[in-house]
Amino acid sequence: MNSLKNILKAIIPLQFRPWIKRFVLRIAYFGNRYYCPVCKSHTRLQKPLGLDFPVIKEKQIVGAGLRIALCPVCNSSDRIRLLYLFFKLKTNLFRDPLRLLHLAPEPSLQQIFEKHKNIQYLTADLHQEDVMEKIDITHIQYPANTFDAIICNHVLEHIPNDALAMTELYRVLKPKGWAVLQVPVSKVLKSTFEDPSITDEADREILFGQKDHIRIYGIDYRERLAKAGFTVLEFSWVQDQKPIFQNRKINLNRDEVVFYCLK
Repeated sequence: MNSLKNILKAIIPLQFRPWIKRFVLRIAYFGNRYYCPVCKSHTRLQKPLGLDFPVIKEKQIVGAGLRIALCPVCNSSDRIRLLYLFFKLKTNLFRDPLRLLHLAPEPSLQQIFEKHKNIQYLTADLHQEDVMEKIDITHIQYPANTFDAIICNHVLEHIPNDALAMTELYRVLKPKGWAVLQVPVSKVLKSTFEDPSITDEADREILFGQKDHIRIYGIDYRERLAKAGFTVLEFSWVQDQKPIFQNRKINLNRDEVVFYCLK
């Protein structure tokens, strides 16, 4: 098997390998139970993702927890599928000339954004290697009013000074620009729970549901964004009238909302 892989690598140009891999996966997982709008694949199954720590169920943390929700072709999760549909149907991302900052970029979305000539695209992260630029979200090295749009998906729960990060995201966003700032949110906590003194990874798993999380956001998440200056709109796809959001084959999380933040 390894020799066959080596032969294929030798004869298939590098730029064609992702396309061929996706083509093979589409065939291997083909079925009619699920549909992924990100990669346009029809599959017979989706794969498990997420963690199963008791605190996730206890605090009813939306956007976390073990579930069957991963596309086997492009590895898009339920929240990535929701974001893609939101960007496509509810924003100007694929229509107008935009300068987009994508923090901790998801590969399946990145591949789509890179193909759109209207998007001036910048991927960034502090630790991730395969990004265009290293950026500390609490000290962004760009002047005010630089970006038309920002995507920051499940990043802020890792940042010690998230208030400063929110302020920085607001600062570099252009007036009338927008940012989608997703985090896991508890449905039952009125106030965000955080304790900077908890540094042990095992303790964080018990208290926050993941070893590199340092807080559980509560219902006050919207207020925290507003303090940074944002006007925050919450999009609930279950209340939307567009049929594609109600397509059960896409397998979205009914409790997931999109935090659409305007400047």
